[in-house]
Amino acid sequence: MAARSPAVRKSSAKTKTKAATKTKPAKLPVWNLGDLYSSITAPEIARDLDKLDADCTAFEGATKGKIAAALARPDGGAWLAEAVKSFEAIDDLAGRLISYAGLIHAGDTVDPAITKFYGDVSERLTNASTHLLFFTLELNRIDDGLIEQAMQTPALGHYRPWLEDIRKDKPYQLEDRIEQLFHEKSTTSYGAFNRMFDQTIAGLRFKVGSKELAIEPTLNLLQDRAPEKRKAAAQALAKTFKANERTFALVTNTLAKDKEISDRWRGFQDVADSRHLANRVEREVVDALVASVRAAYPRISHRYYALKARWFKKKKLAHWDRNAPLPFAASGEIGWNDAKATILKAYGDFSPEMAGIAKRFFDDRWIDAPVRPGKAPGAFSHPTTPSAHPYVLMNYQGKPRDVMTLAHELGHGVHQVLAAKQGALMAPTPLTLAETASVFGEMLTFKRLLAQTKNAKQRQALLAGKVEDMINTVVRQIAFYSFERAVHTERRNGELTAERLGEIWLSVQGESLGPAIEIKPGYETFWMYIPHFIHSPFYVYAYAFGDCLVNSLYAVYEHAADGFAARYLDMLAAGGTKHYSELLAPFGLDAKDPTFWDGGLSVIEGMISELEAMG
Repeated sequence: MAARSPAVRKSSAKTKTKAATKTKPAKLPVWNLGDLYSSITAPEIARDLDKLDADCTAFEGATKGKIAAALARPDGGAWLAEAVKSFEAIDDLAGRLISYAGLIHAGDTVDPAITKFYGDVSERLTNASTHLLFFTLELNRIDDGLIEQAMQTPALGHYRPWLEDIRKDKPYQLEDRIEQLFHEKSTTSYGAFNRMFDQTIAGLRFKVGSKELAIEPTLNLLQDRAPEKRKAAAQALAKTFKANERTFALVTNTLAKDKEISDRWRGFQDVADSRHLANRVEREVVDALVASVRAAYPRISHRYYALKARWFKKKKLAHWDRNAPLPFAASGEIGWNDAKATILKAYGDFSPEMAGIAKRFFDDRWIDAPVRPGKAPGAFSHPTTPSAHPYVLMNYQGKPRDVMTLAHELGHGVHQVLAAKQGALMAPTPLTLAETASVFGEMLTFKRLLAQTKNAKQRQALLAGKVEDMINTVVRQIAFYSFERAVHTERRNGELTAERLGEIWLSVQGESLGPAIEIKPGYETFWMYIPHFIHSPFYVYAYAFGDCLVNSLYAVYEHAADGFAARYLDMLAAGGTKHYSELLAPFGLDAKDPTFWDGGLSVIEGMISELEAMG
């Protein structure tokens, strides 16, 4: 992890600014984090950190070891309700602090002052929250009948979804002091390696021609019209990744081992069971999804890439041409204002309320859009905390996929705004349902773009682009999941070399991409930059879950539009208060049905058939 001098970073910044001026006449928005804190030196941060310390210590003193006795009293339900409210207020304050630290760090992961600030705040929060660990552990030792009786008090009954949810963790919780040890060491174990990964990725430079680029613009070149640029970018990525493979292999091995230790102590049987529990989804449902997608590889990705190769008048496409713009697609970039107008119109046609919420992200500067050196790659919508509002990070470069990504993240944002009324404890949504909102936002935007495109070839290009996005969301993410399963399973028997990690990567990628994609030397290193493997093991299947679910959900919308928008927004507003099966019931959908996933996948197959008919 070689350090870069300020001169190099300054030079990169100049290059980026010059390029941005040339290709992006409209100024891209930079988020205003002032709704959280004004700066990393704001006195309110020190005040709130001190308040957090005091509140956590006071909560422990007032509550620890007293829950069982309190629930034996007639006023036990009211007493516990007040305790939960205090716990929720602390959670909200902690969420505000860590959200600000995380967001400002995502905006510049290489600035030493910001990096130190992020580390210091994370450490303070870990130390303070140590005083709270007892609460859910102690609650889970209370008899079910006693908890049920206490919840008859309306004030505590309000928190029933949260109380029932945490009790699902009961079989996997450990003795209090072990939980405390795991918690305190998180900053020097997986937390430290997460930071190491982020800083390494942000600091990497890729030599493409005469330019030294950060990862985001280099990856963007894989979608460039010029084939020589796509090839050069892929080779630059491979070269730099190869030079850093020991670091990435170390991070991957360490985090996989760290997870194995935690899973073993807690009693999880399968490598992904802890993620399934966090997502509140049954293992057999995920297994059915994975089996359906893998069985569909030949009917979806293999078939589409063969079609794309024919469009390029080739038998096979090199891996760097997988996301190449189609020969008949329109050139040029989509300006920020056009992207904004398209998305808001698409959202507004579905629901004026939904568009109104999305509009606030633009009007109130809740979006950070420009590419710049040191900024975290990719995109996300961070919910922060219910007393504030979400923020969206983008690396907008004017590609059609960037418009869809913006629609995706705004889908998350709308969901997070609507769910905020549930409070800090019950607003968070399992990943599977969180991705449903984002993918639905994408689908609305795609349908809007398709409706306003009259040129036959451009409609074909738009449809093909949507198929590619769906393949990236469904097929690619399930291949990622297969890679993670293989890595974590094999890690139980010892460390994996970078070479072995590359072999597993090539195996799952070859299976998913099919014979029409020629995997060239260097692609074996491309597992190294996927952040989900590091930050959220086994997160990736949630994308496929959400995409297939949305295909089915959108079919319901198209056939029964009356009242659908209201039911949909109600589903989002429920946050984490209901199981996904309960939320889908009003739409007549059941993800436990073995044929459910095939229905979602058939939508993608139908689009490919339509493309084949176009020639």
